[in-house]
Amino acid sequence: MPHRSAHEHRFRSAEVPLVGTGNGYRFTDRPGTTTALIIPDVYAWHLRATSADESHFATHPGWYPADMLKLVGEVTSTNHETDTGPKFRTYAAVGVPIYVLVNRHSKTAHCYTDPVLPGDDPTEAYYDTDTKVSLGEPLPLPEPYPTLDTAPFVTD
Repeated sequence: MPHRSAHEHRFRSAEVPLVGTGNGYRFTDRPGTTTALIIPDVYAWHLRATSADESHFATHPGWYPADMLKLVGEVTSTNHETDTGPKFRTYAAVGVPIYVLVNRHSKTAHCYTDPVLPGDDPTEAYYDTDTKVSLGEPLPLPEPYPTLDTAPFVTD
């Protein structure tokens, strides 16, 4: 889908390191359990994968540990509730510092920061800060990320 690659292209053209698409991440909140499996449209890692991360990937084929993520980006599809509900809460529960959401349903773009997990229940997690613009307007992102041009996401 061309809309999804716009995230990645923008980050790559700004020379943001460790950006990619297509990787899956496994979130566990208790040893030996899987709380969620997530595949963001675009991601940026904290650091390059360590030997422990690669070991996790080998043990759980196809899934890196979710705590590697520094930024995730999603573009809503026809099932926008997934990105605005379960994925929103999961990314906050994992502690992903920045969640960029292009919500084509509401015609808005969001940069969520400051994840909060108020208790032990990951379904209660949320982001405390929401920087929101209408699609077509530039969305400011925290350093070192570039401002996101949301114009490519505007549709009639």
